[in-house]
Amino acid sequence: MEYKRPPILFNRHLETIYPAVFRRVDKIPVRHERISTPDDDFLDLYLATRDAGKLVIISHGLEGNAWRPYVLGMARAFYAGGYDVLTWNYRGCGDEMNRSLRFYHSGATDDMHVVVKHAWLKGYRNINLVGFSLGGNITLKYLGERQPDHIPIRKAVAFSVPMDLHASCRQIALPANRIYARRFLRSLKEKVLRKSRLIHGLDTAYMDEIHTLIDFDDRYTAPLHGFKNAIHYYQSCSSLHFLDRISTPVLIISAKNDPFLSHECFPALDNHAFITFKAPLQGGHAGFTQFSKNGLYWSEERAMNFIDDSA
Repeated sequence: MEYKRPPILFNRHLETIYPAVFRRVDKIPVRHERISTPDDDFLDLYLATRDAGKLVIISHGLEGNAWRPYVLGMARAFYAGGYDVLTWNYRGCGDEMNRSLRFYHSGATDDMHVVVKHAWLKGYRNINLVGFSLGGNITLKYLGERQPDHIPIRKAVAFSVPMDLHASCRQIALPANRIYARRFLRSLKEKVLRKSRLIHGLDTAYMDEIHTLIDFDDRYTAPLHGFKNAIHYYQSCSSLHFLDRISTPVLIISAKNDPFLSHECFPALDNHAFITFKAPLQGGHAGFTQFSKNGLYWSEERAMNFIDDSA
């Protein structure tokens, strides 16, 4: 079923901004867990359990967290559908700053694997993934890699995915997207300044010279996470380069009018044996609002239909 936006959300920016700012989602009952990473840092997890034996792990977007409306809406949908649900905060995305010098980034599949392995050790053998935006890129890259101790993923869904990170950063830098770029940069800069007061090793002297996400990635994201520069980081972490290795059933949905995505993020995947790629004309970025289903968004319906299919 093709998505059709509500008439009141008559352009892609309204489609993107409305659910992020105005949507209200009741939280489901969760249990907080803090788990350790191999480098003596931590990740905060939130598990809502029905003792169902089947689990959905939901990963948020850039500068998001487990309490964003799109995460809560997806979690509520699957919980109501009889699934256990696990949401999580990337390093530095919760109330407490992480301990190590590194943060999170668009290719940080090592942390995703820590979360998946934790779920596996809890006894889950039916594990599914849902990722939004940056979290969608991490999800697809993760599925295309071979992890040290391979844990099978049953199915995955990724929404609004910047599969070509460099092209997406250029897209966000366009004048029409200034409102998003400024918001992301302000949040990222504040995070660096906050961490610099806790941990030695972050040079903030050139903060005023950072005007784009590419500048930020070149100055901080790349060197802090072992990449030579921003371009090396984008080339190494863009999920576009991992799609041909995916052997898990995957649904990717990205709207053609997504303000964050360039044409490079819409590859031809009709002949891929495991990936179903849908590109509706409308939807905005992580939007897909609908008002007629008791708070259930179109994206949540699509994810549930795909993952809940016994095929």
